[in-house]
Amino acid sequence: MFIVLEGGDGAGKTTQVTLLSLWFDDLGLSYVSTREPGGTAVGEAIREIVLAGPEMDMPAETELMLILGARAAFVRDVVRPALADGKLVIADRFSLSTMAYQGYGRGLDLDQVKRTVTIATRGLTPDLYIVLDLPADEGEDRQSREAESPDRIEAEGRSFRDTVREAYLHLAATEPDVTVVSAMGTPEEVQGRIREELVARFPATFTDSEMIEPGGAG
Repeated sequence: MFIVLEGGDGAGKTTQVTLLSLWFDDLGLSYVSTREPGGTAVGEAIREIVLAGPEMDMPAETELMLILGARAAFVRDVVRPALADGKLVIADRFSLSTMAYQGYGRGLDLDQVKRTVTIATRGLTPDLYIVLDLPADEGEDRQSREAESPDRIEAEGRSFRDTVREAYLHLAATEPDVTVVSAMGTPEEVQGRIREELVARFPATFTDSEMIEPGGAG
């Protein structure tokens, strides 16, 4: 099974992947936890370029091709081998990000973006995308409270963030296997919503009897 957490900057994807990993441990699941772009040596190197500081002037097409280059390695070296071994894969971002950020956010032709994504993934799609939905201003506030310096994409500003959020909501309504979960509230509250969604969709893997409250004893 391949599950991906998506959403705008500050939505808490990394935190939620970590909490899901703890839950998977409690359930005794065999899994791989990873992120994108990244997850491989070449992917991490590309990530540093893509998420460089705001001073890096990069054409939207260059950004797209770099991300897809990282994704090709990610699919070949991480996702497909894990799935072939019968493992669950939980990832922080995948192709839906490309459509939201480079398609809608950067204004690239969405059909062309989809075609290039298919080349990079060789047609691999997740079993489920979970979009963590958060107003852009709340995402900015969270990052400010954490005193994080914005990377090149995060520094694009409120209008860009709003566009990306709207893109995710549109994609959730039009693309298969995409669901939206509110990212408002505490990390534990958000985690509870994600777990409920997984139990409802995949009861054979995540059963009600094995549900564990976030932060509770395993």
